[in-house]
Amino acid sequence: MPRETAGFTPHEVIMPALGMAQDTGKIVSWLKQAGDAVKTGDALFEVETDKATMEVEAPADGFLTDVTAGDGEDVPVGNVIAMISDTAEGSGTAAAAPAQEDVGQDDAGAQDDLPDGTGIIMPALGMAQDEGVIVAWHKAPGDAVTSGDILFEVETDKATMEVEAGHDGFVAALLAEAGEAAPVGEVIAIISGDKPDNPMQRSWAGKAKPAPAPAPAKAEDKPAPAKAPTKPAAKAAAPVAPGGRILASPKARRIALQEGLDLGRLVEAGHPQPYHTADLDVLRSLPTMTSPTGAVAQATRRLTAEIPSQAFAAFCAWVAKDTGAPANRPALLASFAAAALGQPGTAVAIEAYGQTRVIPEDGQPALTIRDLAGSPLTSISLGAEDTPVLTLTGAGDSLTLTLECAPEQLSAAEALDLISGFAGRLAEPLRHLL
Repeated sequence: MPRETAGFTPHEVIMPALGMAQDTGKIVSWLKQAGDAVKTGDALFEVETDKATMEVEAPADGFLTDVTAGDGEDVPVGNVIAMISDTAEGSGTAAAAPAQEDVGQDDAGAQDDLPDGTGIIMPALGMAQDEGVIVAWHKAPGDAVTSGDILFEVETDKATMEVEAGHDGFVAALLAEAGEAAPVGEVIAIISGDKPDNPMQRSWAGKAKPAPAPAPAKAEDKPAPAKAPTKPAAKAAAPVAPGGRILASPKARRIALQEGLDLGRLVEAGHPQPYHTADLDVLRSLPTMTSPTGAVAQATRRLTAEIPSQAFAAFCAWVAKDTGAPANRPALLASFAAAALGQPGTAVAIEAYGQTRVIPEDGQPALTIRDLAGSPLTSISLGAEDTPVLTLTGAGDSLTLTLECAPEQLSAAEALDLISGFAGRLAEPLRHLL
């Protein structure tokens, strides 16, 4: 590894996860060469999966060194492919992260007590995301799973979603607990082909604990005494997440939004996280709160539209063929959105696969587009943010557009015009050129 000097720590450049079922990514081309000086946010290389092609940015200022994979190579997700060092001279090697199947070794390389099997990594859901918080495990150590079974729920600062097992077999190990944060790309569970003799569970910090096993109820296992009705009943759950995050299942979030319920009130009441639909009964039982004027807060505006995806995909291919360069999907989306706002040229923030770009770069975004097309998400409901947010979800032959904004950001008529205009341009891209 490149040496660490005072005040500078070398940064690893890893192959990112662009999709939930992605094992590898192909390096389309390096945009910087070994020895080049780079700044945080500079595009280092282009990577391609079966779902998308995107540019990967430098995580720090420094020099690009120790490049271990070239153009056209397929690299397992999580492998280190370069370093950002303090000088242009690297060590000539970069330690590759273990592939997903290479589990069972600790950091020192000695044999660990991890069972053999296929590693399940922490996926990337949001923009500039480097970790995710496990909301809840849906399977226990030793459980049989199929590839489509929901294994766990994960939350970032942008979204909460359910993650599938991706493999048939048995849960041999869970390597993090509900409520813990784990880095993107790290193995957090192991699926084995055969039923494990000693399934295990431990915290992300490495503290092992025995896997839960069914056992007959003991005489001493008596229910806790009932508490006063003014306090919600306690449940076994993860502690409150740091930084003000509220851990809740997607269904609980959706119902809370539909009914205008504030999950933050459960936090204030001391009700432990993560929250599920059963916890909403506790929330409904809490005394009603109103604003100082007694007015009930208005709900976030949320509009959805569904369009065919083929026209926009064909348009991107046509642009690439016409210009001889890869189609700049973020720039096209920003242009369409600005036109739909009725403000051509206005700045739009594009969030896609762990990266955020503002187009044009020197502008103040009036709108955010969250491009999650190709992910397993089929709908999204996160509430209003600093700017109106248009989210693209879906795969295959259709795209779902979801607009979320506060009433003070867009009037009802403006919101309808925005999503209608954007949907129309994606469905008929050539109309944008007229």
